[in-house]
Amino acid sequence: MKPLNPPIQNASTASPAINRRTWLQRGACAAAAAAIWPAPRHSAAALPDDSSTGADYEQFDGLGLAELVRSGQVTPEELLDSAIERLNETDPHINAIASTLYDQARQSIQQGLPTGPFHGVPFLLKDISFAMQDVPSSYGSQLFAGRTSPHDSTAVARYRRAGLVLFARTRVPELGILPTTESTAGGITRNPYGLDRTAGGSSGGSAAAVAARIVPMASASDGGGSIRIPASCCGLFGLKPTRARIPIGPDRFEAWGGLATLHAVTRTVRDSAALLDVTAGPAPGDSYHAPPFAGKFLDEVKRTPGRLKIAYVRTTPPSEQVDPECLAAAEQTAKLCESLGHTVEDCTDAFGKQFDFERLRISHGVTVLVSIRRTILARLKELGRPLRDDDLEPVTRYYFDYAANYTGVEIEDCRAAYFEAARAMARFQEKYDVILNPTLAQPPIQHGRITLTGMAQDVIDGILEFIPCTALANWTGQPAMTVPLHQSRTGLPIGSQFAGRFGDEATLFRLAGQLEKAAPWHDRAPTLPNRSPEN
Repeated sequence: MKPLNPPIQNASTASPAINRRTWLQRGACAAAAAAIWPAPRHSAAALPDDSSTGADYEQFDGLGLAELVRSGQVTPEELLDSAIERLNETDPHINAIASTLYDQARQSIQQGLPTGPFHGVPFLLKDISFAMQDVPSSYGSQLFAGRTSPHDSTAVARYRRAGLVLFARTRVPELGILPTTESTAGGITRNPYGLDRTAGGSSGGSAAAVAARIVPMASASDGGGSIRIPASCCGLFGLKPTRARIPIGPDRFEAWGGLATLHAVTRTVRDSAALLDVTAGPAPGDSYHAPPFAGKFLDEVKRTPGRLKIAYVRTTPPSEQVDPECLAAAEQTAKLCESLGHTVEDCTDAFGKQFDFERLRISHGVTVLVSIRRTILARLKELGRPLRDDDLEPVTRYYFDYAANYTGVEIEDCRAAYFEAARAMARFQEKYDVILNPTLAQPPIQHGRITLTGMAQDVIDGILEFIPCTALANWTGQPAMTVPLHQSRTGLPIGSQFAGRFGDEATLFRLAGQLEKAAPWHDRAPTLPNRSPEN
């Protein structure tokens, strides 16, 4: 079987030394990039002298940009200007941005940024789960429009300490409850690789912005696949960490009953690892936290994973249908792993017998609906009024009303189901180091397939058809990642998912680093309207 796309070869380029004042105009960063990241496929030196598109900016990951700042070759102000220009140029096509924070970003630079590993790097925050002091966050909902927080969340405070420049917030579906990013309040977020296709959800705005090269990475959260789904749709690397690896506080001790975790979507594996290094670890008052990791995740990216034993699982119940291109992509990933010395065993049938998937999916629904109802009731208390008919989208309103039927005993039953699944997974992974699935059962779907303006049952059916394999890692709490190794025949990204043992992000980073080196994806980028392939 031929690979769905050939490995990308990095072009060999040469360039004069950087002049910081003209790097945006002349695109002369290739010499510095050679030591930071492989040279881009398209040389920016071909840009006209009066260009201000900053093509070289797009070729660097976050750590690469930070190195340019540290070496004095660019300033944080220049990086921010380049990111804003890219946002203004591309967002009209993809609708990834919920709000902009340019004045706050410039003020943070003027006041002096911490000298962290991402010093001066522009960064985007998902418009839910990442509270900023006195900055509105709408959660993709009319009901939450204008809502602010009196303080930064723990994760946001750690982003600031890492030197990141927070300059905009990204779109989400209402309350983050869809694997697509479509809402009445925010409109449709489009996939840069196909504007008629979803960018995924619920972190679709973040993924679309990173894929469109507005930034090299952006924050994301995952309660059923919401990091991995949009990363797969948009050709990015997406890691869902172990449960409670990154604190969710200070206002909450867990989200969606412990199903949801925080992290990011990135273009490179090393950015994801370095970002986890600066955000991981318990905060005072946390009820529980992930097993501590003594080293640095960034160091793991460069280490060999050894010879891994990989369980290949084509899909999980009740889904039996996987699009042939998604299945072929996973099979090609399995073959790539074998070529790297790993052992891959098809465990689909045996794996499906390890878990009560029907009970787990019902438990997921109960947990999410009750969490949604609690969030909405808290907002209504803030507003001091009852719920109005136009506050929520139809499916969200149905979920809100239906959740009133659940009892405390049922909630505890759901938690018990997750704990039982976690123990079953631990037993299964005594034999296998990681589990390989297709991240999604279909390539990025067309808009309107899964939306909150239709019927609740259509949403449930659509989710089962689109994302049968992502939620298990949320139920068990284990880390899982999607790796952007393939594309469909029409150029749509297709990811492959790997799940590691509970607390073992290190093995995933080692494997991801190996795969990234064996089949590089860094130079693969969409061509948006009014942007040439070189830009």
